[in-house]
Amino acid sequence: MKPVILIPTYKESIAIVELLKSLSDLHKTRDFDVVILDDNSPDKTADIVDTLQYSWVSVLRRSHKSGLGAAYRAGFAHVLPMQRYSQVVTMDADGSHRVQDLPAMLDANIAPIAITLGTRWMPGGSVVNWPKSRQLLSKSGTRYARFALGIPLNDLTGGFRVYSAELLNKLNLADMTATGYCFQIEMAMASELAGAMMVEVPITFVERINGVSKMSRAIVIEALWQTTLWGLARRLRPNADKLHYVK
Repeated sequence: MKPVILIPTYKESIAIVELLKSLSDLHKTRDFDVVILDDNSPDKTADIVDTLQYSWVSVLRRSHKSGLGAAYRAGFAHVLPMQRYSQVVTMDADGSHRVQDLPAMLDANIAPIAITLGTRWMPGGSVVNWPKSRQLLSKSGTRYARFALGIPLNDLTGGFRVYSAELLNKLNLADMTATGYCFQIEMAMASELAGAMMVEVPITFVERINGVSKMSRAIVIEALWQTTLWGLARRLRPNADKLHYVK
């Protein structure tokens, strides 16, 4: 049993080459697989990954772009039935999640049902090349989600995470529909409802150099609205929420 890293891509032909090169250095000392979740990138991201011919990297080709949450759920559905992975990592393709932070995250939590979160907003964590406005938006989003959902985590919208396979198998992943930031918040909420041990590890988040950010105003509004609905539901019918998310 070893970890598998899921990396969603859409028009990441430049960044993904650099990321896989960094991961190949780590692969010399740690065994893991990588699955690229490509949403039919017009820049041939998937084909470029194939030409690299890393034996431990495969590509799951999806027909169209349908959001971050949909890509990760497809990845979960792809790797979990294989029953060969103990941990499932979610990681951005654009280089914002540093490979050097990954070993500490993989080693931080050995509970059977567990989630480890790479956290920017805690002692030891930091953000590089983000304007103050973007930092404020991220911090405010997490503070609001913490208040609305009552989950005492410092970075609910961060996407650099390690899930135990046992936790993911315990969740009703097919019933989840959130995308963007909402996906990260929903997964944290579902993990808490499943009784997962939740550990935060400080990371350094680096703003992308190549390509274009997928962040948009619509994603922010969706996250605010959906988190409000989840918060109300948790207060009004907490048992129903657990039945919805946990098998």
